[in-house]
Amino acid sequence: MEEQLERVGQTAKTALNGAVSGYEMVRGELTLHAEAADIVKVAAWLRDETICQFACLIDVTAVDWPSREKRFDVVYHLLSPALNQRVRVKVMTDEATPVPSIIEVFRGADWFERETYDLYGVLFTGHPDMRRLLTDYGFEGHPLRKDFPLTGFVEVRWDDEEKRVKYDPVRLAQEFRTFDFLSPWEGTDYVLPGDEKAKEGKPS
Repeated sequence: MEEQLERVGQTAKTALNGAVSGYEMVRGELTLHAEAADIVKVAAWLRDETICQFACLIDVTAVDWPSREKRFDVVYHLLSPALNQRVRVKVMTDEATPVPSIIEVFRGADWFERETYDLYGVLFTGHPDMRRLLTDYGFEGHPLRKDFPLTGFVEVRWDDEEKRVKYDPVRLAQEFRTFDFLSPWEGTDYVLPGDEKAKEGKPS
């Protein structure tokens, strides 16, 4: 299995000269590193080439590296049912540079690319319906970016008086609490509410 995937990696680097810059085998899995501008060509080759036959698109997602100039890895997972093999393809891009959509090669990329745009802000050119998919109308930002605040920017609530959904700025109801992180097996230095009698009944 690994030998065949290694062959796929070597062949891809040779046949797609310039489009695939390299590959790596880690724990028996093949990852191809491709140029973002050539992702359609790479996807079509992986689908149609006899030694590949990666006819099934499993997922399109991204990884955010905020300190890097090209902060996003766009990651494609493909499956070959005929050969029972998987491959991962990675391309790099930044916040402003869109990646070509592979929807003409894999129709199933439609919602995957929309989800990646919604959660990370990666744009895909050539996509027929590049709208948000999981967040609400008027949502600000992209929630899976590392620099997105954990509390978000707005909170959504139902206003019973106005009989509609309202968006309000996030307000933290209490200060962050402190925890002592003591092991429950060691016991605490203080008495928890409801434990008064248990503490009194312990032999000294």
